[in-house]
Amino acid sequence: MNEKPKLIKKFYEFLNQTPPKRVNLLYGGAGSAKSHSIAQHFIRKFYQERNKRFLVIRKTLPALRITAYKLVIDLIREYGLPKNLNKTEMLLSYKNNEMLFKGLDDPEKIKSYESNYIWVEEMTDINLDDFRQLLLRLRRKTDGTNQFFGSFNPISELHWIKIKLFQGYSNTAILHSTYQDNPFLDPEYVKEIEDLKNQDDNYYRIYALGEWGILKNLIYSNYEIIDYKNYPNYEEADEVIYGMDFGYNNPSAIIEIIIKDKIYYERELLYETRLTNQDLIAKAKELIPDKSKELYADSSEPDRIKEFQNEGFNIYPSDKGKGSVKDGIDYVKRQKIKISNDSPNLIKEKQSYKYKEDKDGNVIDDPVKFADHLMDAERYAIKTHANVAKPQIWVI
Repeated sequence: MNEKPKLIKKFYEFLNQTPPKRVNLLYGGAGSAKSHSIAQHFIRKFYQERNKRFLVIRKTLPALRITAYKLVIDLIREYGLPKNLNKTEMLLSYKNNEMLFKGLDDPEKIKSYESNYIWVEEMTDINLDDFRQLLLRLRRKTDGTNQFFGSFNPISELHWIKIKLFQGYSNTAILHSTYQDNPFLDPEYVKEIEDLKNQDDNYYRIYALGEWGILKNLIYSNYEIIDYKNYPNYEEADEVIYGMDFGYNNPSAIIEIIIKDKIYYERELLYETRLTNQDLIAKAKELIPDKSKELYADSSEPDRIKEFQNEGFNIYPSDKGKGSVKDGIDYVKRQKIKISNDSPNLIKEKQSYKYKEDKDGNVIDDPVKFADHLMDAERYAIKTHANVAKPQIWVI
């Protein structure tokens, strides 16, 4: 190996418990390294065991491609391990082992694939029937115990996982974790998580403490999630614009918005940490085919915007100032929006973006500042674009 994996003892001991459990649930708050630890566990077993089949799942294949699939492949590359990867089939092989990456939007392929190990990332996205069907695929006969692993944030205490699996489901092990279990987290991100205590008790309970909760007072309901195959192309568009939120320890985020027939079609293009501005510019050149299209970015970063201008991007600072967030949200709420389902972080942010509540439960007309990078980028693009006198922007 080029680099020794950084393991977290709590996860290592749970994932390697004796005797092993058939169903293993890893839930908790943001930044606890649930997914990272399962990916490491799968990689270790993939290279140490023989004649095994691994199945890695998300609700949709496009979402899987930019999350768990990318995580596993990046770690294998980081560790310098040999691999035979069929990118078209998303099938990883080593000696007589296979690791297949599939979405539940391709059920026929999954039905024919008997597995020794299954991992479902963002397990709260699947339903009870999906879970039962996956357990039926967990029947390949080789040495050892066939195992299911699920990782998720406990968004709603009404979810079937809590109701069905947390009530004594047979042969099941459950691990709770929080950001405090992860010694490798950046201090800035730790501070952001801990600051939730000052913004919203429910958000703090879910994302910091990793406890079951219910997200109330959500900001947006004016959107529909569509199959990525129905996302319009540039030739069909009335306009194409982009929004960008700068980050480093937090993700840098880019959203594409195609305006067609008075509807905003949105797709996540980038959601990645540890990018310098030159890294971000290089990514943007790959992701934005026509630099003449309007790109709207955080106006509090004028130097970074200037660098994009120097590279030929038609970039504008976002509208800022007193009341700009509220006005921007109000404007976005009045539009008809369709989100491509190959945008997992965009969908997750949209579904959890909420107003703050004080300790007495009173709603404050201000959003919680956490995991909102694509929400900011969306608002920068839609509202600022409207304010520069574009007659093609409609209010429904």
